[in-house]
Amino acid sequence: MIEARDQVAYEEQVRTACADFPHLSIDDLIEEAKRQILDDQSNDEMLAVLTQVAVEKTSAEEPDWQFVASRLFAYQLYKQASANRRYDDAHAYGDFYDLLHTLSTAGLYGTYLLDTYTKAEIVELGRSILPERDKLFNYIGLKVLADRYLVRTFDNKIMELPQERFMVIAMHLAVRETDRVRWAKAFYEVLSNLELTVATPTLANAGKPLHQLSSCFIDTVDDSLWSIYQTNSATAQVSKYGGGVGIYLGKVRSKGSKIRGHKGASGGVVPWIRNYNNTAVAVDQLGVRRGAFAIYLDVWHADIFDFLNLKTNNGDDRLKAHDIFPGVCIPDLFMRKVKARESWYLLDPHEVREAMGFSIEDYFGKEWEDRYLACIDHPDIEKIEVPAIDIMKRVMVSAFETGTPFLFFRDTVNEANPNKHQGMIYSSNLCTEICQNMAPTELVSEELEDGVIVTKQKPGDFVVCNLSSINLGKVHTYEDIARVVPVQMRMLDNVIDLNMYPVKQAERTNKKYRAVGLGTSGYHQYLAQHQIVWESEEHLEEADQLFEEIAYQAIRASMEIAKEKGSYPVFAGSEWETGEYFDRRNYASERWNELASQIKENGMRNAWVFAVAPTGSTSLIAGSTAGIDPVYAKYFVEEKRGASIPQTAPNLSSSTTWYYKEAHKIDQLYSIKAAGKRQRHIDQSQSFNLYITPETNAREFLELYIAAWEAGLKTIYYIRNQSIDIEECVSCSS
Repeated sequence: MIEARDQVAYEEQVRTACADFPHLSIDDLIEEAKRQILDDQSNDEMLAVLTQVAVEKTSAEEPDWQFVASRLFAYQLYKQASANRRYDDAHAYGDFYDLLHTLSTAGLYGTYLLDTYTKAEIVELGRSILPERDKLFNYIGLKVLADRYLVRTFDNKIMELPQERFMVIAMHLAVRETDRVRWAKAFYEVLSNLELTVATPTLANAGKPLHQLSSCFIDTVDDSLWSIYQTNSATAQVSKYGGGVGIYLGKVRSKGSKIRGHKGASGGVVPWIRNYNNTAVAVDQLGVRRGAFAIYLDVWHADIFDFLNLKTNNGDDRLKAHDIFPGVCIPDLFMRKVKARESWYLLDPHEVREAMGFSIEDYFGKEWEDRYLACIDHPDIEKIEVPAIDIMKRVMVSAFETGTPFLFFRDTVNEANPNKHQGMIYSSNLCTEICQNMAPTELVSEELEDGVIVTKQKPGDFVVCNLSSINLGKVHTYEDIARVVPVQMRMLDNVIDLNMYPVKQAERTNKKYRAVGLGTSGYHQYLAQHQIVWESEEHLEEADQLFEEIAYQAIRASMEIAKEKGSYPVFAGSEWETGEYFDRRNYASERWNELASQIKENGMRNAWVFAVAPTGSTSLIAGSTAGIDPVYAKYFVEEKRGASIPQTAPNLSSSTTWYYKEAHKIDQLYSIKAAGKRQRHIDQSQSFNLYITPETNAREFLELYIAAWEAGLKTIYYIRNQSIDIEECVSCSS
């Protein structure tokens, strides 16, 4: 028999958890739980049973059970934290200063928090923590936060509670502010309200001794053995600390190319890709997950067919790299050739350099086309002629089977680049939303000095992705956007100075450009809550207006920070300064003209500001839909660490259900058109997925690719075939 006092205790907890949901039957929950509770179970075990029953009662008809389950789970966390930290009230938060002191002493927090903030300031910030905001989490959101991000001891005892994690992140990002307490409070306010999410590495590592806060890193490989292995070493360090990796291999010579004049000596790019594949698997981030590497190659590279077979199930397994994510860099000319069913020519980049005296991959647009055609006409350059459509068919076969390759429309990207005065964008990152200048690191010298080997390198542009996403499911109005975005931009800008960089060239590039990627999550939720049908002209109009507003506020915020702290070092000569950025996008209204004038006078703090990441895990925490994606289903079961967790689309109700059309049932041409409207306002790119079914035929599939290119998209992320599972990237969640 369950003791009467125990039954009263847990029934009281249930009634408190259900207090905001009078339409739910508390008695049903208690009765179902009683049937599963054993006589010898402890209070903690009974609470766990109650939580699981509430989870299982979640349905499309009664979605609020997931919030009841979250509150019951929160009670478990409070009780565990109070026991582990030795404070009395098992239903509340403990002393914040004691937490910082304890975890800093234990090496779980960095000492810089206590070194920077006075005790009085920490006490004041502790009083600003609002435990009631834990009620904003649904069950899976709180579960993911607790399992992956809340600080635990080395033997896995929970120490930190959700609002404390948010405050520690806020404190970390405000460390160098003149009025650090005010800004820490401002950062905490938007974080705790779930109005924005920070990138997974920031969420996990802020406040800790090893505070690597950035999501992704992109390196460019030169055509030399030193560069190939230097990139391998640098990206291993990045992966070790939780960063995703993008690598551009288009400069590396193809299979059969010359080495030191010997014809046929080169093994091409595939052996090096397999080497990077092994590094991704070996550097497994403390056993938590394998590293994640995306590798990009140009569609004119002579190894393109082997590259497109890297992940497919047919062919020689010695030419496979199943753990990397391939991406293809495509110029406009190729797409025109595909449409016209004309020939395409594959080249060896090394042979081009020898014969022509330039690297063809260093150009884009009309200049690239002229040089490419000159290479084709040159009698000393071998070329492989193939129908352009045959390459595209291979792209489609791989995408249908594996979800990849990602596509990178290089001319579109580089024409829109506001910083082309400083370089070239060769490829994107692991999640296809980052488009920033790239250049390989070069070896200058290696000398033996006084018994010490001194290596000197000229650092290239080693791209760093600093990400955060505004939650459109919570930020409902343009007034809210104007309030949240300036705070968000300041948080992102501070990441650059408060980061721990795995490699020095990443630090140099990040401080040279100060690039950030403000993105969005909760896009489908926003449409549903505003009762906008996905497949409608109203959606296209709202996408255009909404993302123009976000762009305006982000650019304006960057300018305001520049007035206070200075512009990024290579602002002079950029299209921000000349005003061409605004002319190119036809921003001609009075407020845009005024902003362009202010930027010319005051500068920009950040070279790039806008990039929409996929937000997989962080959108779960925020209780919103992922990135710019439509929902998979209105009701579904999420598999997390062996547990089945029922979920519903956010804010599912009789008024929103008709606006949550499932991803694979949506006409993808509407998704492409909406992405095109958004792309005009995004200075980088967006993690845009295409959803197909086994019934999608080749002609329809090809039309989607062509439509995406014609709509001005810069990149395409996964092809999400209804019949295959795709391994998600965690690093860029933001």
